Order: sequence, then structure tokens, then C-alpha cells
Amino acid sequence: MIAYLTNLYKAQKELDEEIIANHRISYESTRNKRILALLVEIGEFANTTRTFKFWSVKGKDKDEVVLDEFADGLHFLLSLGIDKNYIVDSLEFNDNELSPTDNLLLTYELVSEYQKHQSLENYLKMFISYLTNLLKFGYTWDEAEKAYYLKMKENHHRQETNY
Repeated sequence: MIAYLTNLYKAQKELDEEIIANHRISYESTRNKRILALLVEIGEFANTTRTFKFWSVKGKDKDEVVLDEFADGLHFLLSLGIDKNYIVDSLEFNDNELSPTDNLLLTYELVSEYQKHQSLENYLKMFISYLTNLLKFGYTWDEAEKAYYLKMKENHHRQETNY
């Protein structure tokens, strides 16, 4: 599957610039906070999928909720790429042999590795692993992209209303 990212980077840059102006911050001053926020969003996404909840028979949350949480993580991934000028037009991602739980754990590991060594190679590994989670839970890139733009609208509204 291919994720086309050019327009998402442009949209994210606009939101980032609005946040930077409103809060008098910079990419550099918020880099570790955005990495931590990404880790939190991965956890929130995992929570909606319930993949690790072996003690429960309840299924995953509604698709809109799961995709909304996935979109939150996309915001931070894109912002981290803009920060370091690691902007790519597209990324190809495929399913792998890992279970959904193990792929989420791999994503955490790769985010942590990126935090330690912020190279383009580590950024791409982290991003591809994150995107692979879509496939693990039966979603498409188109669904994720739509969820991203819905969340983008909400995030702009939050900035306008002093969230």
C-alpha cells in the first residue's frame, strides 16, 4: 500500500505554524514533547483496538474512533518530519509477519530509537511501522487520510478557540 504524503505535510505545516505563533514556541523547543506525544497517541490507538486486552472479549472501538486516534499519531509523525526536513512524497508499506500487538511494540521501539538518533533512516522506519498498523487492523490509507483531514479541521478549531 502507498501513503501519499505531500498534501498532508503541507496541511501539517500550516497547523504547526499556527500553533507556533499562538504559543510562541519552536520546533526545537517542542521536539521531545512531540516525540512523547506520539508515543502517547500510539498507546491511545492501541487502546481503541484492544489488541492487547487478552482478559476481555469486547471488540475494538468503532472504526471512526480507531481512525481518529490513528490520525492523532499521523499529526505528530508529520510534524517531526517537518521539524527535521525529512519530508517524503510517499511511503510504501506492507503487512509483515508480526502480530498486531508485536507491530505496535515495534512501533514504540522505533520511536524510541528515533528519539535517540534522529536520522532520516530512523524517521522512515518509524513512519512505515506506524503505517503498517493500519493493515494490522484492516484499514486503508484512504480511510486514514480522511480521518487525518477530519482531525485537522478539529485541531484548527481548537487553535481558534484557545483550546
